[in-house]
Amino acid sequence: MAKTSKQKVTVTWAEAPAEHDYPSAESFLRLIAEPAQVQACLILLAEAPTTHQAAKDILRASRLPLLPSTDPEVAKDLKKVSLQTPLSPILLVRGDIAEGRPLQIADGYHRVCASYQLDEDTSIPCRLVTLPAAAATPPESGHAP
Repeated sequence: MAKTSKQKVTVTWAEAPAEHDYPSAESFLRLIAEPAQVQACLILLAEAPTTHQAAKDILRASRLPLLPSTDPEVAKDLKKVSLQTPLSPILLVRGDIAEGRPLQIADGYHRVCASYQLDEDTSIPCRLVTLPAAAATPPESGHAP
């Protein structure tokens, strides 16, 4: 009896994140960071080199659950994969192990989940940046207490 091999589906990725990914990332980042940090992150994400990380590692580092293939947005991305439509690289903000802060998927959570559904070892192109330090507090006025 011949073994049947499961044919792996290859995810096609775009060279760079789509322009609409940055406003989506901004919308998310505004919920977890100060405005100055958000703007700095967006600039860093736009300029960051693209690296690759395994889907399983991104999910583990983010501490987010794997969304099912029936999730509407995951299903849309799986459909794109089946049509060989390139997916946009994801935008990440590095976690901090000392602070207990997980990796943040600023944009692309559904693409990560769709990729994982196909193969947990899928190499996902991403832009990874470190959250800039909070903006310095304004200097005190010269008035003595």
